[in-house]
Amino acid sequence: MSRERYAAVVGWGMAVPQRLITNDELAQRIDTSDEWIRTRTGIRERRVAGPGESTSTLATAAGREALVMAGIEPSTIDTVIVATCTPDRPFPATACTVQANLQIPRAAAFDLAAACSGFVYGLTVATSLIKSGVSRRLLLIGADIFTHYINWNDRNTCVLFGDGAGAVVLEATDEPLGLLTSHLSADGNLEDLMAVDAGGTRMPLTAELLAEGRQYVYMYGREIFKHAVREMSDSALQVLQAVGLTVDDIALVIPHQANVRIIDAVARRLEIPPERVMINLDRYGNTSAASIPIALYEAACQERIKAGDYVLLMAFGGGLTWGAGLVRWGKPARSAC
Repeated sequence: MSRERYAAVVGWGMAVPQRLITNDELAQRIDTSDEWIRTRTGIRERRVAGPGESTSTLATAAGREALVMAGIEPSTIDTVIVATCTPDRPFPATACTVQANLQIPRAAAFDLAAACSGFVYGLTVATSLIKSGVSRRLLLIGADIFTHYINWNDRNTCVLFGDGAGAVVLEATDEPLGLLTSHLSADGNLEDLMAVDAGGTRMPLTAELLAEGRQYVYMYGREIFKHAVREMSDSALQVLQAVGLTVDDIALVIPHQANVRIIDAVARRLEIPPERVMINLDRYGNTSAASIPIALYEAACQERIKAGDYVLLMAFGGGLTWGAGLVRWGKPARSAC
């Protein structure tokens, strides 16, 4: 009888742009203040991509660090997935650029677009590929440069977002490690609660649309807050129920880093104490699909999670998309933190 296959996390990495923008700097541009931003979002600074930095360059740097930590040669990776909604180009996939940059020969490479839920969606797809035997060693990266879609004169959005990338290497194993179960969902009827209207095939960019600012992200914060708290909480409970665990069994919760008020509300609803919730958005802002893998990287490097721990991931993003996943943590072949 064949053994069940799992997809252990054996390496992780992250990358953020060089440029740092504080709340005080933003306050010099728009009608806001450090106190206003911090009390409403929990963010005090963010990283913003500059010349020469793109989604693929950040994804490549994060992926390279994850490979080093895993202690494996790039040539042994057979699949590259980049979760992003801000690709380098409409096509080819940014994953193909990353594959070339890292000199991973002939590996399957594709992008996955689920906005801020991209990493949880991607981890589910990646684990399924390994469980089915299609892949054995896989590089999964969440990367976004959301600030390219920001109107820096709109204080409702420009204070929220930052750029970055986070990566994990997954490897087939017969030990019960990695993503044990997940719950994914979406509601396309709510797609207009957060979107970028112009630039796709539905609304190609024109001079008139650019003048109207239709190339920038917009969002309805109050509605998103309500849906995010409910859907992330419910997804987390479904995941725990599926494996017969409770929140008391979870070593650390890593939610999408969008807004500290959302994170606090979800923690209260699930009755999770603050010390078991990972928060780092104060330094990075909302990095979209990169937020969970960046937080995962920092949690591991800070030894807030150890081999054998259960880690609960929760995400919510445009689409609307959302989901949760339960990971049993392993350990890398070597430490690079």
